[in-house]
Amino acid sequence: MTMKLLPFNEHSSAEQAGVLAIANDANPFEVSLAGVTRIDLHFPKFTDGRAYSQAFLLRRRREFKGEIRATGDVLVDQLAQMERSGFDTAVLRADQDMAVAQRVLGSYPGYAAGKYQGDAVDVQPHFKEAAAA
Repeated sequence: MTMKLLPFNEHSSAEQAGVLAIANDANPFEVSLAGVTRIDLHFPKFTDGRAYSQAFLLRRRREFKGEIRATGDVLVDQLAQMERSGFDTAVLRADQDMAVAQRVLGSYPGYAAGKYQGDAVDVQPHFKEAAAA
């Protein structure tokens, strides 16, 4: 899985059919996912990590297959962890450089490919899958 990056001005609000915005203090087990194709999770401050937990729970425990989008105070430094937590798309804060963000994501190919550790999407690392075969 490769995370999609969007500049701040290209993000469309959650007021569309199939799009659900979940507040970062909401319990992901208490929302209906019927008909939902995209979930927007908000980072009010980059130091507030509750949306990481929400994304992880939506992917692993709720088995949500649609898009999970990070919005709000999204910095390039957070992208690798966002991808590992289950986010598909990140809307960068307006002052973040897209080229730097792409370099950051390219710097972690082992994580992106799930080679060394499992994550929200690829539970087992690839070396474990190969050993089991």
